[in-house]
Amino acid sequence: MAHAFGEIAERLRRSTVEVRLRGANAGGSGVIATPDGTIVTNAHVARGDAAVRLWDGRELPARLVARDPRRDLATLQVQASGLPAAAFGDSSALRVGELVIAIGNPLGFIGALTTGVVHALGKLPGFGGQNWVLADVRLAPGNSGGPLADANGRVIGINTMIVQGLGAAVPGNAVSAFLRRGASGFSLGVTVRPVELEDRRFGLLVLGVEKGSPADTASLWAGDILIGAGGRAFRSIDDLHLLLDGALEGANGPIHLQFLRGDRAATREVAIRLARAWAAAA
Repeated sequence: MAHAFGEIAERLRRSTVEVRLRGANAGGSGVIATPDGTIVTNAHVARGDAAVRLWDGRELPARLVARDPRRDLATLQVQASGLPAAAFGDSSALRVGELVIAIGNPLGFIGALTTGVVHALGKLPGFGGQNWVLADVRLAPGNSGGPLADANGRVIGINTMIVQGLGAAVPGNAVSAFLRRGASGFSLGVTVRPVELEDRRFGLLVLGVEKGSPADTASLWAGDILIGAGGRAFRSIDDLHLLLDGALEGANGPIHLQFLRGDRAATREVAIRLARAWAAAA
């Protein structure tokens, strides 16, 4: 049994890559999805063209093909063939208590492995309507974008973040759908974090704005606090996700976002015309 587990772990390591943005010190992980060089990772790991290091030490340039910030998924393409692609399992068949394995490159340790069990499945309050796989695996910076696999080595999630000490992964079925169709929906182009204002109102602190995104074109800045849209106050991050989902249902005009900036004494408004959530690198 130990021998079989070792073989499974080694296959996963060979299907896991290190991803580094050009000129950046921080990096993450990725999963080889096809033998001809398609790699899936997190959108917050792949914000542009990158360098990818394979299990055998080869380092290859990687072109950004598609990116969906809302689901935090991205695909990269390297020029290679015969790569050890991972096998993807059916994440809808997962059960709480099932053994899972995470592989990544945390804190400079290449191909680090950790094991745990599935803790919960489903939605996370404050993180929109998407489903997640929560597992008690020990993750650290550098694990993002790496595989969460079942006991047979089939990828059933892409590790994304830590929530209250638990690893949260995008379910494998959502990853497989993304690989088939690319990104869908609309994107604002911001990274946000929920905050409570001094007057106890809810806000979304803008941590970053993607260059060339609708938010960037509309001159939103990191440090701005989004407080509502169309005159309706935000009460959770789900409200922003619902706003973007509404764009899929035929809202062609700009959205009007209310936000605070600087001393936060005055509410400002900006009109933003949304863009599709996929991006191809130039």
